Amino acid sequence: MKKILTAAIAATLAMSSLGVASAAEAQTRGNYEQRQDRRDDRRDDRGDRREDRRDDRRDDRNDRREWRQDSRDDRREFRQDQRAYGRWQQSQRRYNAGRYYAPRGYQQRDWSYGQRMPSYYRSNQYVVNDYSRYGLRAPPRGYHYVRSGNDVVLAAIAGGLITAVIAGLFN
Repeated sequence: MKKILTAAIAATLAMSSLGVASAAEAQTRGNYEQRQDRRDDRRDDRGDRREDRRDDRRDDRNDRREWRQDSRDDRREFRQDQRAYGRWQQSQRRYNAGRYYAPRGYQQRDWSYGQRMPSYYRSNQYVVNDYSRYGLRAPPRGYHYVRSGNDVVLAAIAGGLITAVIAGLFN
């Protein structure tokens, strides 16, 4: 009987130690799972933050593209406004502006876009300063109107490059 009792006590102790071991093992397993869950959560958070940063960069990129496109459109509209006169146009109305005298050595001729006016035409005698009187817009900076015969030419002040010709403005 002593042997049975000793065996029972030994079995009880073994079972209780197994129970403690399994409880401790379950606890460490639970801690491991909790740590793993926290790690997964951090990874998910990092991934979300990365996606947010990517989205922000995409939004910034799109904003910059839209801003550049708007700037291009503004410049295009500005250039179109600057080119209010066509390269060649017939005047709708005629004005009396006195007799025209061509520079010495030159005769009256028809000018066209892209040609250069000789330097003789840059004197005050041929420059039309009262452009509003003749229904002309103010010339862009660096340009002036020059009379050549019955026509008016919009030319660069520095080089004489012709930008527009308004034909038949004067009688």
